[in-house]
Amino acid sequence: RMLTRTPSVVAQVFLLLSIVLVIAIAVIQINQQQVLSPGLKYGIVLDAGSSRTTVYVYEWPAEKENNTGVVSQTFKCNVKGPGISSYESSPGALAKPLDDCLNKVKERIPVHLHKNTSVYLGATAGMRLLRLQNESAANEVLASIQNYFRAQPFEFRGAQIITGPEEGVYGWITANYLMGNFLERNLWRTWVHPYRKETMGALDLGGASTQISFIPEDPEEHFNSTLQVKLYGYNYNVYTHSYQCYGRDEAEKRLLALLLQKSNSSANVDNPCYPQNYNTALTMKYFFGSLCTQSLRPANYYPNQLVNFHGTGDPSLCQEMVSLLFNFTACRDREDCPFNGIHQPKAKGNFVAFSGFYYTINALNLSGRFSLDDFNSSMWFFCSQSWAQLQFMLPKFEEIYARSYCFSANFIYYLLVHGYNFNAETWPQIHFQKEVGNSSIAWSLGYMLSLTNMIPAEGKLIQLPLKPSLFAGLLVFLTATALLCLLFLVYLCIVSQHRKNVPRVEHVFIPE
Repeated sequence: RMLTRTPSVVAQVFLLLSIVLVIAIAVIQINQQQVLSPGLKYGIVLDAGSSRTTVYVYEWPAEKENNTGVVSQTFKCNVKGPGISSYESSPGALAKPLDDCLNKVKERIPVHLHKNTSVYLGATAGMRLLRLQNESAANEVLASIQNYFRAQPFEFRGAQIITGPEEGVYGWITANYLMGNFLERNLWRTWVHPYRKETMGALDLGGASTQISFIPEDPEEHFNSTLQVKLYGYNYNVYTHSYQCYGRDEAEKRLLALLLQKSNSSANVDNPCYPQNYNTALTMKYFFGSLCTQSLRPANYYPNQLVNFHGTGDPSLCQEMVSLLFNFTACRDREDCPFNGIHQPKAKGNFVAFSGFYYTINALNLSGRFSLDDFNSSMWFFCSQSWAQLQFMLPKFEEIYARSYCFSANFIYYLLVHGYNFNAETWPQIHFQKEVGNSSIAWSLGYMLSLTNMIPAEGKLIQLPLKPSLFAGLLVFLTATALLCLLFLVYLCIVSQHRKNVPRVEHVFIPE
């Protein structure tokens, strides 16, 4: 009897399970289909940097609002002219250059979605400096942007100046998001957290500031300098630091100020970082007008006075001058304090270096990963060229950038090797990269992901709805299982009845 009861219980359990699963799958699938709104959603981010503004358009499938891993960049437009901080005296003039890009954006996004498309503007170190120098001018620039967007069809979510650490962390989020270090698709096409996947550090070089962000070996030890980021239910303690005035443009202004200070003449100055035979006349305001060079201003400072800079293309002297931009003595040889008295844990793991880092490396005819020796020999070769030769060497020739690549390369060398303590062994762990697929590595994507809550705080990894073929297959399988269980139970029932009847019949015919 026990033998009959066990298969009966098993069959009943399977029958019940099959029925419950069929109902559950059908309900989920029907609800999913009702919730799904076909089409795409869009978001626009304006990266208002110190040297220029870039407009990014991002899109994602409408039904996957919280199912991240699906946001991609579909359009990028560089706004003509300088960064927004340069419009301090004429904020109204911002509208014209913005118009050119925004008109292209309007064509990219379907008209019926314009009013539901959010626009965010984040301003970085150029505006941070302007706010320190002249708060009312900074506010006027932001107000003129607010006014401009009131007349646009999009949903403007405000213009804000983001802090250095925020810029660093958003860049770190973007880099790791694009590299698939937070989420990846498994065999079932579901988003899952990658197994034991390491995150990458992020190195960002802008015009007015530079950021380093990574997860240190022991985050507890560096608790004060780490920010806690929660992504998909996982906590990341990210060390991040932003060095104001250590962006490419501001660092070069500091170099020009130092060269003038050390020169015998205030009208003609040799610049070992400019190519041989390159000459340019710059106003004192061009390099002394910044907050970063204020302390170097001479007593007889005349903003409109011209200074003639003559390029001598001397790599070793250029390197010597660039080293003076870093205060290596403030740390008094402490290992976890590379320069300017800033505490930094040991750089660990792989890094991606983007924006200004990438453009300079590209000018040296290098890309991706390479050895420190290769970098040094390329830099030395580049810095020894005359102005006439450079015009044939660069893939894209623009005077303002071309004259400065030698300086930038030396600055990057000092920042990475003497500043962040990368060496011949760890240098190849830096990957100089501009984008992943079609998406630029910039803080803007991380910024939008955070602001739109497209990164869920908790790890509710939403399953994608079942594909019709899989749904049909499961239904057939579970229905067949239920039917088999039912037939088996009927069979057991008949057998059991038959056994009960046999003794009774025998009893009737026993002769007395």
